[in-house]
Amino acid sequence: MNGTDEVRGLPDWRVLVVGGASGMGKTGVGRALARRYDVPVVEVDDIVEALLAVTLPEHLPEVHFWRTHPEAARQAPESVVERQIAIAEAPAPAIDAVVANHVGTDTPVILEGDYVLPPRATPGGPVRAVFLHEDDEAQVTANYLRREPEAGPQRHRARVSVLYGRWLAAQARAAGVPVVAPRPWEDLAGRVAEAVGGVGRCRLSLRD
Repeated sequence: MNGTDEVRGLPDWRVLVVGGASGMGKTGVGRALARRYDVPVVEVDDIVEALLAVTLPEHLPEVHFWRTHPEAARQAPESVVERQIAIAEAPAPAIDAVVANHVGTDTPVILEGDYVLPPRATPGGPVRAVFLHEDDEAQVTANYLRREPEAGPQRHRARVSVLYGRWLAAQARAAGVPVVAPRPWEDLAGRVAEAVGGVGRCRLSLRD
């Protein structure tokens, strides 16, 4: 999943969105695609952290929600997913601004994270998107355990991730955005590149 033997060239998109729930492999494939296309990666988590640093809870309560209500993450998975969807909508203007900047300055970038909601796929835009979804809770639990062994099996978190991922995948398909299964890992970057190449360019508008 390194893509280092690919011929590098300026991609015909300016923003490639790699979305999906936590634990699906977005970061790994984002880095592999960055090497393939020789472009930088912007992690949406960093945008959210910046918003947290320059706002107060009364300014953006949804963005601050997990910090002001840490106990909420232990609620029933369905309730956590409902909250996660609402939280994902809050940073949309900031994400839109980053997308617009890269389109306006003609500088390609890969934007990855689980706060990105699926765009609508419409002809003629410089933004493309793909969403990853793993529907096996045991596999997502194993992914977390591999990444964060000190935390032990995180089954509740994996359940939340799969449920949120199902919702994101359904939204993506409805918007005409491809959804790709992470496994097999070995050819994921190639499959994502093919999926993106096989869909028309799309405009990212998180508020559509």
